[in-house]
Amino acid sequence: MQQHSISLEEIADFLNCLFGVERFPATERGGIYLASSRPIKKIGLALESGKQFQEWLSVEELDAIFLHRPWKLETEHIPDEIGIISYHLPFDEYLTIGFNIRLAQVLNIADLKILGEKENRPIGMLGEIFPQSFANLCHCVSQIFGGYEQLIQPINPEITKIAVVGAMTDSLVREAATRGTDVYITGQLRQPAAEALQETKIGAIAIGHHRSEVWGLRALSGILQERWSSLDVVVYPS
Repeated sequence: MQQHSISLEEIADFLNCLFGVERFPATERGGIYLASSRPIKKIGLALESGKQFQEWLSVEELDAIFLHRPWKLETEHIPDEIGIISYHLPFDEYLTIGFNIRLAQVLNIADLKILGEKENRPIGMLGEIFPQSFANLCHCVSQIFGGYEQLIQPINPEITKIAVVGAMTDSLVREAATRGTDVYITGQLRQPAAEALQETKIGAIAIGHHRSEVWGLRALSGILQERWSSLDVVVYPS
């Protein structure tokens, strides 16, 4: 059976639904950044346009690009007929550190609950994991993200509940501790939450925002290939 060609609009519509862009302000929703009618057989995923970006476009012979941060993109240097889609905040909230169901599956978090909200959107999650040491959890996190930036040792030797949150405030840390969290995983450790960490004695792992974005691109690659079996997806080297 002949497969239908894939359009840029089709991919954008799929991502609009996946990210739930209607929950975001109109200026933050993303979508098609540079239109194209070219059938898409190969799409490249990148966080932003870097020094070797133009060379990468040429070498990979792409039909379209997903660009997380398009601010520095010089569209006049993009080869003709290459379409671009861009999502910033929706991508960050759905596929990096936050209420990220795919990440919850990888971390084997059970009984998933929301922790924290921003403009009626969840920004974090907490749930139960298989009992393990903090060292084992750190090893797992390092394998998933390729490392981490900072650690704070928890008082509990056995970790059974973790929180993964796209922000770190005094109130969020205290709420996580009140709800039985042993370790708080986030992008960056924030000074306003330092006192709460000391008083509650829960642990913390700071992944680093860039690492979480790279993981998000890898996850998105898998999602797109699950949706379109004929689509070739490549990720721009970090």
